[in-house]
This record gives sequence, structure tokens and C-alpha cells, in this order.
Amino acid sequence: MKIKTLTLYPELYSALHTGVLGKALEKNIFEVEVINIRDYSKDKHKKCDDYPFGGGAGMVMTPQPLHDAIASNDPEHKALRIYLSPKGVKLNQKLVKELAQKEFLLLVNGSYEGVDQRIIDADIDMELSVGDYVLTCGDYASLIVINAVSRYIDGVLGSCQSAQEESFSDNLLEYPQYTRPQNFMGMEVPEVLLSGNHAEIEKWRKQKRIELTKKYRPDLLEE
Repeated sequence: MKIKTLTLYPELYSALHTGVLGKALEKNIFEVEVINIRDYSKDKHKKCDDYPFGGGAGMVMTPQPLHDAIASNDPEHKALRIYLSPKGVKLNQKLVKELAQKEFLLLVNGSYEGVDQRIIDADIDMELSVGDYVLTCGDYASLIVINAVSRYIDGVLGSCQSAQEESFSDNLLEYPQYTRPQNFMGMEVPEVLLSGNHAEIEKWRKQKRIELTKKYRPDLLEE
């Protein structure tokens, strides 16, 4: 998979070069290219924002730099072009899996009070939200999207089972996890996990997933 992200803040994406994702990028398992929108501005000061027509607080990103950046990095419109926005469809695990099947994602990140609507009308395939809250820029949402999607790319995780048995698979939360020591501050690891009986362990884990989902996210059970 190839992911390109258009941003005013390329330095934010240094976070991708750590941990599991950093190793996967080093091995070229997937590709992330960070593009600075200012490089496409025709303004002599590389300005990418202006006051909104009709008045109002804040600044709006101007269409020219964004349009040129999109056209230059996806000239044949082969990518799924995503604008990160609180108005967009809400990201969930089902959608993450669907996005992971795409060969090319182009993430467009707004800042200030957002982008000129004509960019969304002319150049964007999907508006995507990571939750019902507002961020200072779309890049933090893009980092979430990249992280979530990349986990379903073959070879990124050490075990494919990790992605299959985690929270939100089958609309259930993940079961509790334990490791050494067996006794910590008087709290014992459940005996079934020490039994070596894999059938009973799977049964216990399934029951815990149902219990935790019912307690914390009953809406998932309704779905």
C-alpha cells in the first residue's frame, strides 16, 4: 500500500518512524510519503490561508496550493482521496479494514478553520472523521488513520492473529490479558489461563469479551 499525506506540518509525521510502524516502513512493507502543501503555493511567501468570505473568526486554507498538490501527487486520480474532517463519516474498525484493501490513499489535511469548500467539491472522494471532537489540524487524525489501517497490511504486525483477536473484531471488545508474575500485589492470574486447556481458555476469553462489551459498549452488541 502507498499512502500520501498532504500537510502544512510535515514534522508531525516523525511519530511514524517508531515502534512497529517504523520497522515496517524501514522494510518497505508499506509506504508513507509526506508532502508539504506550502511547496505548491504560488504566493511569494508560501502563504496557504486567507480570510473567509462573509467574515468570521480564523483563516481558511486557500484552494490553489491544495488543488495543485493533489493534482501533482495523484494526476490520474488513482488514489482514494480523503479529507480529514469532523463532518465526515466516522471511522470504525469495519471501515479501517475496507481502507486497508486500497492500494493508494491520499490524505488531505486541513488547518485553521478548514479548507475552501471548492477543494472538497472538486478533488475529494471521502470526508472522514475520527470522532466527535475538533483538532487543531487534520494531521493528528491522519496519524490515527495511518496507524489503524497499516495494522491490516500483511507483514506489519508480528502475528496476523493480533489483528484478528483484538477489540472491535466481531463487534466485541478484547478479553483481559495477563503476564508474569502470577501473583501481583495479592491479585492472582485466573486459574483457567494456567490450566493448559486451550478449549477452556478460548471459552473463558469469549465470555469475557461478551461481559466487557455488555458493560462498556452495549451499543456494539445491539449492532
